[in-house]
Amino acid sequence: MYAIIDIETTGGRKVDKITEIAIVIHDGEKIVDQYNTLINPEINIPYFITNLTGITNDMVADAPYFYEVAKKIVEMTSDKIIVAHNASFDYHFLKNEFKSLGFDFKRKTICTVKLARKLVPALDSYSLGELCNELGIEIVNRHRATGDALATAKLLEYLLTINGNEIDLFAGLRINSLGNLHPKLDRKKIENLPEDTGVYYFYDERNELIYVGKSTNIYGRVLSHFSNFRSKKSVNMRDAIADIDYLVTGNELIALLHESHEIKKNTPLFNRSQRRTSYPYGIFSYTNAKGYLCLKMDKVSGEEIPHTAFHSQDSAKSCLMGLSEQYDLCQKLCGLYDATGACFHYSINVCQGACIGEEDKETYNERVRKALLQYEFQDRNFFIIDSGRRHDERCVVKIENGKYMGYGYMDISNSINNIEDLNACINKYPDNRDVQQIIRSYLRRNKVEKIIRY
Repeated sequence: MYAIIDIETTGGRKVDKITEIAIVIHDGEKIVDQYNTLINPEINIPYFITNLTGITNDMVADAPYFYEVAKKIVEMTSDKIIVAHNASFDYHFLKNEFKSLGFDFKRKTICTVKLARKLVPALDSYSLGELCNELGIEIVNRHRATGDALATAKLLEYLLTINGNEIDLFAGLRINSLGNLHPKLDRKKIENLPEDTGVYYFYDERNELIYVGKSTNIYGRVLSHFSNFRSKKSVNMRDAIADIDYLVTGNELIALLHESHEIKKNTPLFNRSQRRTSYPYGIFSYTNAKGYLCLKMDKVSGEEIPHTAFHSQDSAKSCLMGLSEQYDLCQKLCGLYDATGACFHYSINVCQGACIGEEDKETYNERVRKALLQYEFQDRNFFIIDSGRRHDERCVVKIENGKYMGYGYMDISNSINNIEDLNACINKYPDNRDVQQIIRSYLRRNKVEKIIRY
């Protein structure tokens, strides 16, 4: 049995909510039940979304809240496979809504986009509108939940006729098609893995840890390991996995930090590259005999933490050359030009003469410090506050004197701004060059909920 679902939302961001849901129950041959309701999202519906769906703030003002229809959704989808066009979108929103209620909503899913790409190849577009138009399926009330769900039901019927009603293929029950796994590995452990952000662990038959990984979808990522035959290493690891464990972190930054810590602590066999460092080349600074602040590119080793680190030597050199050009730094003092006298840029009047002592060292050093500022935390002492494992929890990462001190979790019923409570929830972890790079990179790429300086 299938539960074909379509939802409308206030947008596609993490903070957005469901405004309408339609569920069509299908037995593989015909529709046997259906349900539809508007939902009060408790936040504003943007104009461009109203323009697309026709759902206004007034329409949902008196609609039920999600918690009022949650039981109905659970009952209708129980023991059924959820089907949706771009299923990851609809399923993600449903899981988040249930997560906010403290309920772990987990169903197997079918994505009709992916299946249509496989069974009806070479089309220009696989959007629901274009696909239905190509196949002669009528959509009534496009961009409303019921209209799109009924059209998806017709699309599923068409795809089932192509595939001869082979449900296992459509259901994506890849666990049953993974082939021969280690005889000690309980396949139910794979099936019961959460589709949440966290860290996962692989053990061999001697219960020795052989691999640690992180993912925003533990279940999906673990399945991908069992389907990976692209290298001898991948196959050898797959065949050696006799047990699996996991830790839900609820937050990608915590997953990255915890993964790095576990790899360094346990040195798993199949994490060889990460056991050393994920960023083997770095940019370092030192003061030469004449008092000039110099930069150099070098391999990362020992406990000295570089200002920034890179996956390759070429990337590190490229960055150093960029800093030299952007901040008018001397090629020689950046380790980019080997000479006993002046650098080449001095001969063409680009370098101001720091290489031969002509430029005032403090003036030059100030430009170097300015260049390095972008690789330092804006503040020396602060807490990073972001999403936790539950809707009523936040993760907390502590930086003190520019060093990583550790992380923890805090119930939002406590004061998030209380420094004593924040300190109390921190579990200490060692600082190192990799976690420094992880935190800096994450803060550059992501907007966290809050930064608290102290």
